[in-house]
Amino acid sequence: MKRSRFSRRSFLRGAGVSIALPWMESLTTHSRAAAAGADAPVRVAVLFAGNGFHGSEWNASGEGDSMTLGKVLEPLNDFRRQLLFIRGLYNAEALKGNIHSSQTGNLLSGAPLASGGEIRSGTSFDQVIAAHYGRATKVPSLVLGCEKANPSVHKNYSMLYSSHISWSSPTSPTPLEVYPALAFDRLFKEGAGKGDRSILDAVLNDASSLRRDLGRNDQHKLDEYLDSVRDVEQRLENAGQRGELQGWRPTLAKPDKPRPADGIPQDIAEHMRLMSDILVLGFQTDSTRVTTLKLNNDHSSLRFPNLGVDYMIHHLLSHTDSADWLKVNQFFISQLAYIASRLDAIKEGERSLLDNSMLLLCSSMMSGSHDASQLPVVLLGGGGGRIKGGRILDYRDKPDRQMCRLYLSMMDKCGVHPGTFGDATKPLDEV
Repeated sequence: MKRSRFSRRSFLRGAGVSIALPWMESLTTHSRAAAAGADAPVRVAVLFAGNGFHGSEWNASGEGDSMTLGKVLEPLNDFRRQLLFIRGLYNAEALKGNIHSSQTGNLLSGAPLASGGEIRSGTSFDQVIAAHYGRATKVPSLVLGCEKANPSVHKNYSMLYSSHISWSSPTSPTPLEVYPALAFDRLFKEGAGKGDRSILDAVLNDASSLRRDLGRNDQHKLDEYLDSVRDVEQRLENAGQRGELQGWRPTLAKPDKPRPADGIPQDIAEHMRLMSDILVLGFQTDSTRVTTLKLNNDHSSLRFPNLGVDYMIHHLLSHTDSADWLKVNQFFISQLAYIASRLDAIKEGERSLLDNSMLLLCSSMMSGSHDASQLPVVLLGGGGGRIKGGRILDYRDKPDRQMCRLYLSMMDKCGVHPGTFGDATKPLDEV
């Protein structure tokens, strides 16, 4: 094989389109490092679920395969050996307003928030990592959401704080993409306009040429990857034909004009699943190494007819600690479990993509009672071989239990060493 033709960061190209290649042993010159997956970068994803979780069912005990997870976390049972259950961390600044916006707008930065409708927070740690990776990827960070931003004011704080977890600067939330089709285009299209042919159709000639030069394992990996891209393309097309943003209801039984081709699925389950698949594709292709996925807003208005829970919006349901609230919690956690299963099935040498990732699940409060004295935190994945899972880390009775210490630890595993971040001056050594 003429290695000068392709490198590990190569792209399949067509007219106005490019698809970054997944990690492949055949395209790596250092075979020993490749076999261990050492050349694969660390990816970071933050999943946010607003309004906290069921107060009595967020718990864990034991370790490794013997770890027992509370009912909220039961969808993660298959990943207990790769999971850190972290209790006791908190965000001191969130205690000052003690309301949804003031607890969410600085969740990933630990920065003081401006009140009175003014917008001022702090740069979030995901954007610090994205700035470090710089031009190594096509998209520095992918910021996804399943509920539109709310620009109103609640209890003297802008609801934009409740709607954004990623901040590019203290006064600028990172643009949030709620349309799956546009998020998909951002990863793969280069100025291609509406109505262009399928991305895969555009690059098939280049893919066929590359396939001849790959080993058998990488041929299989390439085929699986292209199949997954095709699947997302087809589902996006179907989603665009079915409806708009979950929660919106048309005034007619049938539309009196064509729906936009890039519309958002009416089904919240399909919306979340599409965004999860796009997250995986972004990591699998190394098109991006940093993604945040906001499953809903804090103070959310989402409903869940797919679960038979359509009588109360998410925010009000969070105050009940009912069986239906638990059902919604498990639905949210199942999104993390799905992403983990997809990443775990993708091999990068001897490691999986999950081994080379850090998936952080968090909320801005422990439960719907607005309790932020400790936050619900799960970290899943190997962090490039630097995180040992199957453990519970308890900081409830310890000093210096700032959430930002966890961010310093995660940044360190990405090669980012700011020294201090937010209100933290040192990382969590146990992570």
